[in-house]
Amino acid sequence: MTINDTQFDPGRYLRKVNGSDYLEVKWRLLWLRTEHPDATIATEMISHDGQMALFRATVSIPGGGSATGWGSEHYNDFRDYIEKAETKALGRALSALGFGTQFCPDFDFTGTSNRIVDAPIDLQARRDEVREQASAPIAAQEVLATDKQIRYLTSMARELGISEPDLQAEANDLYGREITQLTRRDVSQFIDRLQARKSERASHISA
Repeated sequence: MTINDTQFDPGRYLRKVNGSDYLEVKWRLLWLRTEHPDATIATEMISHDGQMALFRATVSIPGGGSATGWGSEHYNDFRDYIEKAETKALGRALSALGFGTQFCPDFDFTGTSNRIVDAPIDLQARRDEVREQASAPIAAQEVLATDKQIRYLTSMARELGISEPDLQAEANDLYGREITQLTRRDVSQFIDRLQARKSERASHISA
């Protein structure tokens, strides 16, 4: 089967870890956003005692099911253990939905001592990091966003009361490109930013 511009090809992003193919959580997240830009992601810190953090992540696809993942990390293992615990929980939820299940050891409890923990994923994406990435030319493998992703992004913006000119201005500010020139990764990050804004607004209203 030929991979077209509306499909995500995980083979492009695999790396070798302990002799096996591994798909990092950030690429599983991009895979999700490519195929389901309207998916929702929620993470919650369940416990934190100053030394160990436990997170729960829930990923839901409208009409396509949902999955929950758990992740814990200890300060003695990683100084940024809180962020890594959140990333681990998110990775397991994505794997449970089929995004990278065959390319990660998240459900392999065969006794191996080799631990794989991705770098923390910032769902809101820091502005400075995004600007730095956007300053470089779009790489050949950076496929432009699909029409479905763009439509969902603009729809979410309307729900938040963001006009089209303001959305375009924010895209230029963050990525240095027009919305129609954003890559799949750009739009995935943009959607997560808007979802975080939407969740924050909802929490203020409920409070």
